[in-house]
Amino acid sequence: MIPIYLDYNATTPIDKEVASAMKPFLDEYFGNPSSVHSYGETTKKAVIRAREQIASLIGANPDEIIFTSGGTESNNYAIKGAAFANRGKGNHIITSSVEHPAVTEVCRYLEQEGFNITYIPVDEFGLVAVEDVEKAITPQTILISVMHANNEVGTIQPIEEIGKVAKKYQILFHSDAAQSLGKIEVNVEKMGVDLLSIAGHKLYAPKGIGALYIRRGIKLQKLIHGADHEMNLRAGTENVLEIVGLGKAAELAQRDLQKTMQHLKKMRDALNDGLFEKLPDIKLNGHPEKRLPNTLSISFPGVEANTLLAGLKDVAASAGAACHTDSVDVSPVLEAMKLPVQYAMGTIRFSTGRHTTSEEIEKAVNSIVKVVHNLKSPADLKPVTVVDLSDVKLTQYTHGLGCACKIRPQYLERVLKDFPLPVDPNVLISLSSADDAAVYKINEEQAIIQTVDFFTPIVDDPYDFGAIAAANALSDIYAMGGKPLFALNIVGFPDNRLPEEVLKQILKGAQDVAEEAGMHILGGHTVEDTEPKFGMTVTGIIHPDKILANNNLKAGDALVLTKPIGTGIIATALKRGLTDISVANKAKAIMRSLNKTAAEVMTHFPVNACTDVTGFGLLGHLWEMSKGSGMDVEIDPERVPLIAGVEQLAINGIIPGGTVNNKEYVDEAVDWGKFTAVHQQLLLCDAQTSGGLLISIPSSKAQSLLAELKGNGLNEVAVIGRVREKGVGKIYLKAF
Repeated sequence: MIPIYLDYNATTPIDKEVASAMKPFLDEYFGNPSSVHSYGETTKKAVIRAREQIASLIGANPDEIIFTSGGTESNNYAIKGAAFANRGKGNHIITSSVEHPAVTEVCRYLEQEGFNITYIPVDEFGLVAVEDVEKAITPQTILISVMHANNEVGTIQPIEEIGKVAKKYQILFHSDAAQSLGKIEVNVEKMGVDLLSIAGHKLYAPKGIGALYIRRGIKLQKLIHGADHEMNLRAGTENVLEIVGLGKAAELAQRDLQKTMQHLKKMRDALNDGLFEKLPDIKLNGHPEKRLPNTLSISFPGVEANTLLAGLKDVAASAGAACHTDSVDVSPVLEAMKLPVQYAMGTIRFSTGRHTTSEEIEKAVNSIVKVVHNLKSPADLKPVTVVDLSDVKLTQYTHGLGCACKIRPQYLERVLKDFPLPVDPNVLISLSSADDAAVYKINEEQAIIQTVDFFTPIVDDPYDFGAIAAANALSDIYAMGGKPLFALNIVGFPDNRLPEEVLKQILKGAQDVAEEAGMHILGGHTVEDTEPKFGMTVTGIIHPDKILANNNLKAGDALVLTKPIGTGIIATALKRGLTDISVANKAKAIMRSLNKTAAEVMTHFPVNACTDVTGFGLLGHLWEMSKGSGMDVEIDPERVPLIAGVEQLAINGIIPGGTVNNKEYVDEAVDWGKFTAVHQQLLLCDAQTSGGLLISIPSSKAQSLLAELKGNGLNEVAVIGRVREKGVGKIYLKAF
């Protein structure tokens, strides 16, 4: 089923007329516009024509238009170019607190370069006050940059009034018009702007093409140097194919503007009215009148946005800005508008387009209302009784993925730092060692180990999810050298969203792993939840003198890892449909396998310390070991085993939020050395689910341990590093 597309602010499809205009330049006209022969003449004329089409749309002169790679480059060129060209006149820039990252990140960069940036606040509607802009002006102000319309809530800023203020004080004025062009009138003379950014893919043109309006007489410092293309303002052979597309899209936008505005507003208002009629407690974000005709930002109190979107199988929309669809954080725009958290976390942006129909809006309203009711009132709804599991994909019922959805380690440390440690002498392991299990001494021969772990689905199949969650929960027992005795299930389940057979399969997967571990599941606890969650508390036994804590590293020890890493990244790719089935199956098999064999082999060797690699990633757990032991360590990233295919996923930016958090957490402790590739660093921090054991053993015994582990079928085990000497827990990355 193709979902109803209500995410036109994220991107638009290429208009058929645009595609038709581009086709000859894909099939036939390939000449370089700088060439003087006939091949070049044809493409040069096409570029000239496109420049005229864009200029006509915004009321500019053709020579004031230069082509870029998109809205982001246009914003970068406008702001950096103006800043560096006018540095002799001042170093102060004014912008708003609700700009797109393509503006705010540029401003953050300029702050590092010595510029002062003022971020003007907005009111509850996301609207900038003109008087605030004027009050912020100083003798050093050289540029004002305020977007025409906000990409998240659609609020249209008072650009004409700000333009008059800028002119009054003879300050350059830039506006990002990526979202407004083609939806409302955009005229550079009326607006009073000196610089205006355009993004093609918001205008039914291709991705990767944009334009920047530069008023005659305005001087910018070049960003891209080379030959004298684009009137010597932007080097690089023109992207003729997409320039033609952008030009045609501008022509269509001008031709159909009034009709388009009416249609967008009609569809948006129908969606608005339908939702408010059936969900009266929802909240509209953005200005009720001064906003784009196609944009509808709605907050659903008591519902988390990503959970709602996961349930909307037949509607495509965005949680906040499209650039942040993987995040559940409150967006900077909603924060700037001071939207209460209970509303902000449940905010969805719907945006209509030229192709949106009344029938689609009606269907969308019904689907949205149904999912919201399911999420908000589970106790009032009948459980799902369908037993056909062929279409059930568990990762689509949650925004979190396995151990990657753990609370970020920085946050957890702050919460726990003031908690008192137990004084009972029988407590052998607790918070003090950063182990994931607790150990309590019963007598001189026996101690009880207890651990708990649960999380959201990391795979689509319910049976596999249960099995992996059970293996993960058991891992802490094995890491400490213990033997599991029994477990209790912990279940959160949306029985109004998923059939009971799903829960049966989750429990069956866990039961089978428990039998493999030689223990029983004796009971558990269940709660109704908006998304499926599963885990176990596991109780084990160990001799008090044989406990393997993670804070007992010894100088000269070798560091051995028993499983390859990459499960967090692969799970993210799996949810997004971006991984090969063989890669997914390999990851599932690794997560499903118990650390039982590795733990049993360890008992024959003088192991000093051990931990299992899970939510905090390889480096996060290694730092717990090194910091707790007061030892510096080093690892060779080239020796760390990776699941086949995961590096390619990381290179392409398929990274879970938990992995990014892990890297931020360990950055202060890690000397990255020559390993500066970001994807490689993230791989070492990837949040693992049911990862391998990280073993610290005297180096003289390491090869024997490796041989025995491999002899027991653990073929991807490797020595990945060593313990150096007493220190502060520093981790050095270097090739051996």
